[in-house]
Amino acid sequence: MPNLCRQAYFNTIDLISNRRFFRYSVSPILSTALCLIATCATNAKQPPTTPQTLPNLTSQLPTPSSGTQITLNGRTLVGGWLQQQGIAGTVITHLSDGALRQLMGVDLLNTTNPQLQPVEWFSSLTPPLALNAKLLGGYRYLDISSFAQTAGWQMQANGNTLVISTPQAKINNIRQGKQTWGDRLVVDLDRPTPWKVTQGQPIKRPVNPNAPTSQPPGPPNREWLIILDSTADNALIQRYTPQPPISPPDQSKQLTLEVTPEPLIQQVEMVSNQTNIRLSVPFGSSPRISTLANPSRLVIDIRPDALVARDITWSKGLRWQQRFINSGTQSFPVVWLEINPRVLGLTLKPMWANPESQTGTAPLMQTAQRYLAVAGINGGYFNRNNKLPLGAVRRDNQWVSGPILNRGAIAWNDSGEFYFGRLTLNETLISTNNQPLPILFLNSGYVQNGIARYTPLWGSTYTPLTDNEIILLVQKDQITNQLSGGKVGVTPIPIPKDGYLLTLRGTATNNAPKLPVGTKATISSSTTSADFSRYPHIIGAGPLLIQNRQIVLDAEAEKFSNAFIAEKAVRSAICTNTAGNLMIAAVHNRPGGPGPTLAEHAQLMQVMGCVNALNLDGGSSTSLYLGGQLLDRSPNTAARVHNGIGIFLNPR
Repeated sequence: MPNLCRQAYFNTIDLISNRRFFRYSVSPILSTALCLIATCATNAKQPPTTPQTLPNLTSQLPTPSSGTQITLNGRTLVGGWLQQQGIAGTVITHLSDGALRQLMGVDLLNTTNPQLQPVEWFSSLTPPLALNAKLLGGYRYLDISSFAQTAGWQMQANGNTLVISTPQAKINNIRQGKQTWGDRLVVDLDRPTPWKVTQGQPIKRPVNPNAPTSQPPGPPNREWLIILDSTADNALIQRYTPQPPISPPDQSKQLTLEVTPEPLIQQVEMVSNQTNIRLSVPFGSSPRISTLANPSRLVIDIRPDALVARDITWSKGLRWQQRFINSGTQSFPVVWLEINPRVLGLTLKPMWANPESQTGTAPLMQTAQRYLAVAGINGGYFNRNNKLPLGAVRRDNQWVSGPILNRGAIAWNDSGEFYFGRLTLNETLISTNNQPLPILFLNSGYVQNGIARYTPLWGSTYTPLTDNEIILLVQKDQITNQLSGGKVGVTPIPIPKDGYLLTLRGTATNNAPKLPVGTKATISSSTTSADFSRYPHIIGAGPLLIQNRQIVLDAEAEKFSNAFIAEKAVRSAICTNTAGNLMIAAVHNRPGGPGPTLAEHAQLMQVMGCVNALNLDGGSSTSLYLGGQLLDRSPNTAARVHNGIGIFLNPR
């Protein structure tokens, strides 16, 4: 890469650490740095081909280009791509591995070489085809030129969009059979074709009015949708078209209604040159999908243990793993990333949904792309109603939001050092009348009687969170105004850029006469444990799971409810292991049942080799992101979250 382009790329990446950067809208995937590299890559040396690689695909495109959209057989989708000129007039096309996996159905196989990614897609090659890989702008791009040529794909850049056309395929038949572990569907095709799978919502069952009340209904089935770029004969579609009942059943003559199992295939339909196969999958099971060649087949296995083990070195210092982990007699599917923070250029930073305010939520995938993160995981708790933070967020030595309830937190610096513990922020208002007053909350959506403080990092304004607050404006260490907040949620009050607001709630309003306009006021600040003060970055969540290899779970001491403590749910965690690496993990439902309890979660982290571990927000918030994709779940099932932890690749 020419020196000018290299320096321009690094300068662009450096903007990530400057808060002013976030005032501009950054389109997902595409960044200025990425465009610079794509343009400069014309003169770069091409990566060596592997024995399984075919000659590069020729295109009419004369110059390198890049973009954030893919039109696949007429449908516009989000996905990163690059094109650059090769030798002898050829064009090399790169697609982000997330797009290749989620939009095309290409399976990524295990690898220890981050520059070569083995893939499988309706192929019987042994060893499998290995695609050249390179990292740019937070995404890993795979050279699909030869792969696409072999598959008969036609590709053409059109501005920001890569137009891909694949040969039209046809479904010849759908076969269904029983296996020891569950159902198997085989979709017979006349040729390979792109496919994808999405998870839907629970399927509501009809209410049985005659069922005994002592027998509560079991968990509902969940809809899964298999989408293939293919056609199907009308006879096949009619075979799986739901038929209306001839007449309603006579319930008066029945003591109970017979419960018949729902058919696995609910419907097969054609939509925009695609075939949609709607499945009703029992609770505790999921589809495991693979492809076969000669003839081309899509194999859909409905299994309680659907997770396929993976171990992919995604980049230097960043490893993606997934497999079942045993804890006692139970087994749980775990997807995790292991990060070596000592690798040059890998850093961690807190990130939040709305860079201009602490009010707001967004899908983790959207937040990670806005911040240009390579990877990330959801962070701490928040109020889903008003979308405000309920825990510690500290970035670059600035408190974005203060901790609550002495809950567990993780702190770290840019040298790869971490600290886990329970965190309290001790702030005290010291005025000229020598009456120190405790400040209980900082930039927090947690509302209690007392004094809270709101800085410009909260946003440009503060709107009262309770009735009848008294609000003090502090500028340059002096109280400059005293206001009545009025009704909750009505009147926004500007936060001074050279100061902050003090909000007096409940009995704390009695302190207002002691703090008249003109009073000098300063803030003293410390943390408990004092070790937290040494670290520039903090995310709080809880409960704390492990310290020094020992389980220290005490959710009651961290003021979590009994219902939360007893709940079995999908969970996420962050930990350090014996190698000094960081691990961010998503734990999902056990085969045939619900997710782990907090106690099981702590045991799992211990089994995985965690020296210190913290529970993060869980349930539908659980999201593990890598290079434009969610690794642990369908994006449409992931809830919007307030904050997360981003992994950044900043080469120097």
